[in-house]
Amino acid sequence: MKNIAVIGAGTMGNGIAHTFAQSGFKVQLIDINEASLERGIATITKNLDRLIAKEKISEADKSQTLANITIHTNINEGVKNANLVVEAATENVDLKLKIFKQLDEACDKNTILATNTSSISITQIAASTSRPDKVIGMHFMNPVPIMTLVEIIRGYNTSDDVTNTIMKLSKKLGKNPVEVNDYPGFVANRILMPMINESIETLFNGVAGVEEIDTVMKLGMAHPMGPLQLADFIGLDVCLSILKVMYDGFKNPKYAPCPLLVNMVTAGKLGVKSGEGFYDYSESRKAEIVAKQFL
Repeated sequence: MKNIAVIGAGTMGNGIAHTFAQSGFKVQLIDINEASLERGIATITKNLDRLIAKEKISEADKSQTLANITIHTNINEGVKNANLVVEAATENVDLKLKIFKQLDEACDKNTILATNTSSISITQIAASTSRPDKVIGMHFMNPVPIMTLVEIIRGYNTSDDVTNTIMKLSKKLGKNPVEVNDYPGFVANRILMPMINESIETLFNGVAGVEEIDTVMKLGMAHPMGPLQLADFIGLDVCLSILKVMYDGFKNPKYAPCPLLVNMVTAGKLGVKSGEGFYDYSESRKAEIVAKQFL
């Protein structure tokens, strides 16, 4: 496991590439959009500079980490010598199935194919390939270089050897891998998303305001971040997508997304990434509450 390919240069993809490269692996960071690759490398550089400022790494460590990363816009070229491919594209099942079918054709037969999906079935993704025993979930937490948890999700056909290999590999990254089985939402989001959804319902029903709900959970439950602020950080579109996957998978009304969440996503208020969500992240009104306009 020396050569790692990462599909997608967005928030999760560049974080995964950063983590592998800093641990000494050769990383091929792949995205069809060259501008996304440039932004990804800029983000990695900025995060490395923060580590230098905190005296956690040296300038030499930064240089070596960046030297370990090569960028590609051609998937077939980028994965050619990979021992492991980690897909971190948008949380869209059709896109992931298309990518994995392409990876299956382009990669060596022994290459392990992993997905960073936060909710989509590993078994379904694996079924689009001719190597379902070598397909596994590696659900990293955001921000990837800092958060130590990785959910390792076994599909129905994922082999013991592949699971053990990825568990050991995750530990080499300084992570704490936890093995879970393939059911909608896995463990992290099966528990987290209903809490976030219920927080939005509490706001929607007028029980309390945004700051009040977040304050109760931070001070009363010792959460480092309130659920509505966390939803903004994750992305309200991502939260909605995960809830839909769980609702479709379980057919249980407790997973039905709150209408307020649906309206906010439809209006383009996605949280930090769009500048507005339950809080306003623009420079002029940073951290002011704007969600009330959707009630």
